[in-house]
Amino acid sequence: MKRFYKDAACVPVDNGFAIHLDGRPIKTPARNPLDLPTLRLAEAIAEEWRAQDDDIDPATMPLTALAQGALDQVAHERDRIIGRIAAFSDSDMLYYRGDENQQALADHQAEKWDPLLDWARQRYDVSFTLTRGIIHKGQPKQTISRLSEVVEGQDDFTIAAMLSLVGLAGSLVAVLALVEGVYDADTLWPLMNLEELWQEQQWGRDDLALQTREIRQAEFLAAVRFLDLSRS
Repeated sequence: MKRFYKDAACVPVDNGFAIHLDGRPIKTPARNPLDLPTLRLAEAIAEEWRAQDDDIDPATMPLTALAQGALDQVAHERDRIIGRIAAFSDSDMLYYRGDENQQALADHQAEKWDPLLDWARQRYDVSFTLTRGIIHKGQPKQTISRLSEVVEGQDDFTIAAMLSLVGLAGSLVAVLALVEGVYDADTLWPLMNLEELWQEQQWGRDDLALQTREIRQAEFLAAVRFLDLSRS
């Protein structure tokens, strides 16, 4: 799409702040008002629109996309989105450890991942079933129910960020630690890529894997930034 406007501005509205392009409010793809909860988020999204060249490139506007997801998807399909996030309570990456032939990896995972699980046990009064290898082993019903309740208690913009984050991290526990401010993104990202980084240490770097990880990291950091900007 060609750029059709000269400037983007933040405008106060009843529900927070809107983005106007040459005085006209932006609508989401579903034709909902792009009303944002904080001035900081509105300013950051307005800057994404200002930064566009002659052609608008949605790939360079991750905050806009996440806001659209909050307003078009979460607000109208909240239960379905929550279900997608909460499903990670039964399949969190942190539950799965190296098998009997990977004892050194399992020990490394225990050292790095167990503090996250210990935090979640104490914070939410839940228990976890850990397993060696990749065969799925179900978690206690109380754990699934409790973590699902925690997700359900978040606002629409937080849930939009969490949907992106759990897909990239593979861990609901890690994302909840991020949401609650217990871990920061710089600490969590290496933990979420622990096995891949471990393999690099053993066998050397894979340039294609590195490139893919850097793309995922950029998406992860964009979702973290969106989460931060939408809450203050």
